[in-house]
Amino acid sequence: MGSELKQRIEDATKDAMRARERQKLGALRLINASLKQVEVDERKVLGDTDVLSILNRMLKQRRDSLEQYEGAGREDLAGQERFEINLIESFMPAQLSEAEIAAAVQKAIELTAAETMSDMGKVMASLKGTLIGKADMASVSRQVKTQLNQA
Repeated sequence: MGSELKQRIEDATKDAMRARERQKLGALRLINASLKQVEVDERKVLGDTDVLSILNRMLKQRRDSLEQYEGAGREDLAGQERFEINLIESFMPAQLSEAEIAAAVQKAIELTAAETMSDMGKVMASLKGTLIGKADMASVSRQVKTQLNQA
């Protein structure tokens, strides 16, 4: 069984091709190439969680590049990065609020019986499966640190 999300991306690629949307088609082909690369390297069929993980990685790369381009005054390149960020985000599920993230972190801390910062890895591992694609993992990490330091 393949990924429904991957199929949506492939369908969007075909639609962009038919509509002759060059910029969108180029960005979608980059996404498809990244997905195919992981499939070939790891010799597995990607599920939605795998696709979300790859899209998250691509978003992080684009945001880092955007920051660099804006700092260098390269608005032409920054514009392309913004376009790709918006396109990738359109395939992502709705993002959780800070309160929802805090509640999920609290629940994970209770489930893993975490008490100190040395337990952070256990907490993050338990959260990764449920929050991947729904929350910025850097924000989740900050919440975990904050809550573990309060304990």
